[in-house]
Amino acid sequence: MLRSSGGVLVNKNPAPSSIALFRDDLIETPKDVVARIELSGSTADVSDETMLQFEGDELVLDHGTVSVNTSRVLPVRVGCVTVTPVNADWTHYDVADINGRITVSALKQDVYIDVNSSDARQAKQPEHSNRVIVHEGEQKTREEKCGAPIIKDSGHLAGRGAIMNSPWARGAGMVAIGVLTCFALCHSDDPVSPDKP
Repeated sequence: MLRSSGGVLVNKNPAPSSIALFRDDLIETPKDVVARIELSGSTADVSDETMLQFEGDELVLDHGTVSVNTSRVLPVRVGCVTVTPVNADWTHYDVADINGRITVSALKQDVYIDVNSSDARQAKQPEHSNRVIVHEGEQKTREEKCGAPIIKDSGHLAGRGAIMNSPWARGAGMVAIGVLTCFALCHSDDPVSPDKP
């Protein structure tokens, strides 16, 4: 299922707030619009200005950011790069493809970054020879090009920005303000400021 507050495109068409996804469905989120993909044992939060394809057993990120929580080893592929949880324990990781750079952040548990090379010489090397591990709390960045090495190992994550600035937190805050405002104004016939104290 894909859930959103509206504005998301599925296969270039406006999608309702809740819609079933099928293999090869293309999901696009415009600016200031986020979405959530819910699968058995996994969720994927799709940030604004992101395009990805749903492949059933994997997500294919074209550009933007996706945050995956999974107990079923749900991978994310970006071109020839595949990010996969190390094991089937609950794993939380982010993958961003912005300005030609792929950034992988392991937030809970470790993940692998595997690079499939189009070079015939490298293709003959043992499987997983182009594998890098990102340990929990670490972040690694590489160029989007298939032959490019890891360009930055930023070590441990210092923080991911203020949690209250996330689109989900802002949305929850707006709903809470609306409910409180309605409660204050609609709940009683008594005026907010009575004429007699």
